[in-house]
Amino acid sequence: MAYEVTATRKRPQKFQDLAGQDFVVSTISSSIAKGRIAHAYLFSGPRGVGKTSAARILARSLNCQEGPTVDPCGKCNSCIEIARGSAMDVIEIDGASNTGVNDIREIKDEVLFAPNSCRYKVYIIDEVHMLSNSAFNALLKTIEEPPPYIIFIFATTEIHKVPATIRSRCQQFNFRLIDLERVKTLLGQVCQESSIQYDDDALLWIAKEGTGSLRDSYTLFDQVASFSEGYISLEKIREKLGLVGLEQMNQLAKIMLSGDLAQVMDLTDQILNSGVSVDQFLVELAEFFRSLLLIKAGIHRQSILGYEKDKFDLSLTEAYSQEQLLHGQELILNLYRDIRYSLNERFELELLLNRLIQLKEYISPARILGRIERLKQDLKISHISDENNEILIGQEKKKALNP
Repeated sequence: MAYEVTATRKRPQKFQDLAGQDFVVSTISSSIAKGRIAHAYLFSGPRGVGKTSAARILARSLNCQEGPTVDPCGKCNSCIEIARGSAMDVIEIDGASNTGVNDIREIKDEVLFAPNSCRYKVYIIDEVHMLSNSAFNALLKTIEEPPPYIIFIFATTEIHKVPATIRSRCQQFNFRLIDLERVKTLLGQVCQESSIQYDDDALLWIAKEGTGSLRDSYTLFDQVASFSEGYISLEKIREKLGLVGLEQMNQLAKIMLSGDLAQVMDLTDQILNSGVSVDQFLVELAEFFRSLLLIKAGIHRQSILGYEKDKFDLSLTEAYSQEQLLHGQELILNLYRDIRYSLNERFELELLLNRLIQLKEYISPARILGRIERLKQDLKISHISDENNEILIGQEKKKALNP
């Protein structure tokens, strides 16, 4: 069965369709219902969390023939044209490729003309922080005193780069990253709509890789669905995307704990020859040690660990101390940061694995200092005890000589 993105997942058409942005939805909906419509909005937040989608929904809500309304009909000409992206009065501009002052001057000239067919003429400027200072200055006067039919909606991933003079003239809304469980639920809905079977841990992995960005999660999901042949599983993801996988990580860590260097190198060779890059190997190794550390600390939530706790070899958490797991993760992350400067990435990885084999013998500097202090105290007490014994012996001798 072929997987069709457009057939199974459409862009959100109403504010209620925006996932994970309850504050933004409730505030804008309330302002529209009360007729308090601003002339400039500034949507900020990480990529892929719904800023541009919210801007298009706002444009539809304001221009719907039944509106302004928080529930656009989706049937009138304005709603249909805005949804298609063909509305003459809703102009989307990419701030990254229209950074100059001349581009903004064109907008200043255009705003003098009333909307063609809609109630409002809406300018959606994406990545607005990319505009030059002169472009911002040219835009400032238009935002400050716009015609009553003009609405500006700015979207940015870097709010700190937008001048304060612009921010102060806009209603600001901060979009948040979407929590992992919500993303997983939405991916599950797409699977059901597409008649795709799935394993929970596979969808959890996709959601985790999206790092809170719904768009990134959907993009990865599309890639996975294209080769999964109607059934999404971690095994297929591992095989097709060149991942190590938890089972092999458990096996590798167990061998490292035993100290068998030959077996460690043999398994590492098998993993790398299967198409796993050194970078990916290090990423998964760091995540594995992080999960062991969290389990050691009593954290067992699947959404945090990335897998069910029982899928980890729990004997490893008992074999290593918290300090040793922290040190192991530190070694891995240091190599990941430095690997780009390496003359031979594989040699560096093998050196790291040699160090991890010796991880069981690691003692932190703080613990060593603590032991030294305790030894000092023991020696001091022993010395005082010896001096006291000598004094007592001397006194006994005097009594014996002078009865």
